[in-house]
Amino acid sequence: MLQKVWDGGRIDQAEALRLYTLPLEELGALADRRRQLHRAAAHGGRGADTVTYIVDRNVNYTNVCNVYCKFCAFWRAEKDVDSYVITHAEMDRKIEETIALGGNQILMQGGHHPKLTKQWYLDLLAHIRTKFPGFNVHGFSPSELVAFSEFFHEPVEQILRDFVAAGLGSVPGGGGEILVDRVRNRIAPLKADATQWMGVMDTAHRLGLASSITMMFGHVETVEERIEHLEVVRAQQDKSLARLPIADCQSPIDRAAAYATALETGALNGGAFTAFICWTFQPENAALKAPTVGAHEYLRTQALSRIYLDNLPSVQSSWVTQGLEIGQLALRYGANDLGSIMIEENVVSAAGTTYRMTVADMQRLISDLGFEPRQRDNWYRLVK
Repeated sequence: MLQKVWDGGRIDQAEALRLYTLPLEELGALADRRRQLHRAAAHGGRGADTVTYIVDRNVNYTNVCNVYCKFCAFWRAEKDVDSYVITHAEMDRKIEETIALGGNQILMQGGHHPKLTKQWYLDLLAHIRTKFPGFNVHGFSPSELVAFSEFFHEPVEQILRDFVAAGLGSVPGGGGEILVDRVRNRIAPLKADATQWMGVMDTAHRLGLASSITMMFGHVETVEERIEHLEVVRAQQDKSLARLPIADCQSPIDRAAAYATALETGALNGGAFTAFICWTFQPENAALKAPTVGAHEYLRTQALSRIYLDNLPSVQSSWVTQGLEIGQLALRYGANDLGSIMIEENVVSAAGTTYRMTVADMQRLISDLGFEPRQRDNWYRLVK
């Protein structure tokens, strides 16, 4: 099995469970090998030692939410004195600050606010597109879109089409947590179930949108359920890639590389997952009081994810929850991207974990490991 992993072969769930028990350093070496195979395949050998990052900002347009997730310390009821809904002027200020720092997008997500109308969202997207042309809105997680479908009495596909027409550029993978309904029913029973969540991603991919995919672990799930989450993701990526006009490749790694190349050259604007990001549950201010896990478990889970998700082009390190040093170390455990400098981040901070990073920090952390730091956009195209 180890030779199969080293050679880039696909593993099943039983093999993943066996890999999970390896010494951490050995599992990390296998994940790093996978990173090298992906980078070499996608760029023909060049860029194998490049690590990317993005300059963007998390903008939470409202903290009003009616699903009351037990793991979230950010949500508020509408009647709470510190509840809010963003104004156009506030959004303008946040975007202007982001552009001044070299940023090229916002990651826009919010609570499930039952009283915001569809027109409110369309007006906000159109305002951003008109005032900041070329600036990407990476917005609205599948859980939000499922809620919108209920609030607006419209199918998700129609909402996505209208949002894209107004200015939406891509879809983030927030709200994935663990895509196993036993877990979701315990930590967020009012939120989209696993089938609904992935159904939104399937629709977004059919419409030609790029999206990321996430996993929040270290709470009530088992290791087997983490692996089940990875299987759900990999199966959807196989399905999404099969629809795309990319090279007919035999191996999943080569299919992922063909997709990455199509994005890089502008031949495609999406149609599948671009990257996977996992992070650990942050319990300090959350209602959920499950024992969480530390950096050792984070690195182990990320390494296993890189090996299992053979058809995804990129894996992001989660320094936002792990801190700068572990975020850097994750680049030797399968990650090829350090994520965003996070000009603004509210949800993890509300849970009690706060780390900050500058572009200079990003470049130093990457360079210190012998990699070349390069800024990218949402589609992993290099900028500057």
